[in-house]
Amino acid sequence: MPFPASRRVLAGVLLTLAVPAAGATASAPPSPAAVAPVASNGLAAKPPMGWNSWNHFAGRITAADVRDMADTMAANGMRDAGYIYVNIDDTWEGERNAAGDIEPNDKFGDMKALADYVHARGLKLGLYSSPGAKTCAGFAGSHGHEDQDAHRFAAWGVDYLKYDYCGARDLYPVTQRNQEMLFRKMGQALRQAGRPIVYSLSQSGDFDIWRWGPQTGANLWRTTPDIGDNWDSMLQRGLRQLDLGAWSGPGHWSDPDMLEIGNGGMSVDEYRTQMSLWSLLPAPLLAGNDLRTMDAATRDILLNREVIAVDQDPAGHPARRLERQGDVEVLVRDMADGSIVVGFFNRGEQASVRLPWEKLGPRFARTAGARDLWRHAEIDTKQPFQTSLPRHGATLLRVWGE
Repeated sequence: MPFPASRRVLAGVLLTLAVPAAGATASAPPSPAAVAPVASNGLAAKPPMGWNSWNHFAGRITAADVRDMADTMAANGMRDAGYIYVNIDDTWEGERNAAGDIEPNDKFGDMKALADYVHARGLKLGLYSSPGAKTCAGFAGSHGHEDQDAHRFAAWGVDYLKYDYCGARDLYPVTQRNQEMLFRKMGQALRQAGRPIVYSLSQSGDFDIWRWGPQTGANLWRTTPDIGDNWDSMLQRGLRQLDLGAWSGPGHWSDPDMLEIGNGGMSVDEYRTQMSLWSLLPAPLLAGNDLRTMDAATRDILLNREVIAVDQDPAGHPARRLERQGDVEVLVRDMADGSIVVGFFNRGEQASVRLPWEKLGPRFARTAGARDLWRHAEIDTKQPFQTSLPRHGATLLRVWGE
């Protein structure tokens, strides 16, 4: 959740933050100390799945909301489909006590009790922090308290940390070296905290983070600015990943940001496109809606097991562009079992598409079978595939060759 301006409105309260400094301030050295590369923690062999509070709740999130989300995920099939992380974004933070330990604010109270509640439902808890003295929303960050906070998170039972760079812009010049050292410092602290914690970086993809992110010990890193609940924002962030496939795979994922499915800014077809594209890439699947009130169409999209299986394929191969048919992007991805998944993504108005199976490669000239993953139906492979796509619609096929 990078912070692009000096002010942000949260829960009806205007927070005024310092404008990022052009150079170092008196509160920090000119640049952070060097930190050795951090070894992989061995986590996130598949893209993480779960829920994050920011897209829908922003600063309104409370412990009661988090408990409700955990209850809902355990009851509505999301947990069993693989959505296991319940992630609290910014604004949970309170003040530090006399020993320097971070405390939750009054909206959250006992964080260990909240983690226990989430764990009791077969789920995992995620938190948010920043390498700055303040977070994006002006709450207490982890600067100068990295080891202390990592141990605190571990003691509470935290399983996932989203670490957002923007607060550190007030402390140091914005350079790749400074970002990398600060991210390494928390990565090192998490490795020494005594608990497995998935480590997620957020900084908009600056300085080609996919090239050096693994050296911070992170499991995933944002590659784009914050997503918005609209077609152009979503499609730009998703298609951006096609250029980054070489740097993404098991344990280290490119992250185009969270799902907006169900938040109301896009059509059902557009939300189905986001789920299709994120799964094909593959990308983390972090729902961002109010799970308590989602309608049947939203549930059908988020709980499509056949599409989720594409995202969670153990090989973790990236998607690639096969061709364009007018406004339709045709993407493909190789799967661990030898099948191939084909995605048709319509960037324009209603469109017809056609795909002779041999375009997928010689072994698909005589296909052993094909299946439409949204219609949950077998496809006749004796003829080339043909279909019509609605405006901004998508289709996913899984195809087996002989």
